[in-house]
Amino acid sequence: MTADRVPIRILSVDDHPLLREGVAALLAAQPDMKLVAEASNGREAIEQFRLHRPDITLMDLQMPETNGVDAMIAICGEFPGARIIVLTTYTGDVQVLRALKAGARAYLLKGLLRKELLETIRLVHAGQKRVLAEVAKELAEHATDESLSPREIEVLTLISGGNANKAIAAHLLITEETVKGHVKNILAKLSANDRTHAVTIGLKRGIIDL
Repeated sequence: MTADRVPIRILSVDDHPLLREGVAALLAAQPDMKLVAEASNGREAIEQFRLHRPDITLMDLQMPETNGVDAMIAICGEFPGARIIVLTTYTGDVQVLRALKAGARAYLLKGLLRKELLETIRLVHAGQKRVLAEVAKELAEHATDESLSPREIEVLTLISGGNANKAIAAHLLITEETVKGHVKNILAKLSANDRTHAVTIGLKRGIIDL
C-alpha cells in the first residue's frame, strides 16, 4: 500500500467475541485494512455505523436484540451507499435472499473466513458483489419454488414448537380444518414427507428459525 492510500475502514458485527477476535487478528495483518469498531448485536451495529461511517461492515445474521437483517435494513435505509458483507453459518436460500434484499453486497460463510474474507472485503470495497458458489447453488436450487405465505410460515413456526393442529388453531384463532389446509400446502410447497420433515427443511432454508 502506498503512503497516500487510506486503508479500508471496517466495522465488525457478531455476538461471539471469539469470532470478532479472529476477524480482528486477520485484519491486523493487512496494511490496506483497519478495524475501526465492533458491535455484538444489530442495535449496536446501527449506532457504531452512524458513529464511524465505515467503508465495509461485516454483519452476522443471528444476534440478540436486533438481528442482522433488520440492522442492514436500518443502515441501508439511512445510508444507501453502505457496503455490507454478511458473515454467517447459514446457507439457506430464503435467508440468503432476505439478506441480499436487505442490502448485503456479499454473503460469506464463517467456515471460509480465512480463505475468502480479505479478498471479499477488497472486492466489495471496489464496488463488486459476491455470493459464493455453494450459496448460489442453494439459491438456484429453489429459484422456482413457490414460497410459503406469511400465515403458512406462522403455522410452520408453531409446528416447530411441537404444537398440534388444535393448539395452532387456538393460537391463531382459526379452525382446525383451516390449519390442516395450511399444513397440506406447506408439505406440498416444501416437498416434505411429514410435519417433522417440513420443520427440518424450513430451518435449513432459513424460512423459520428456532
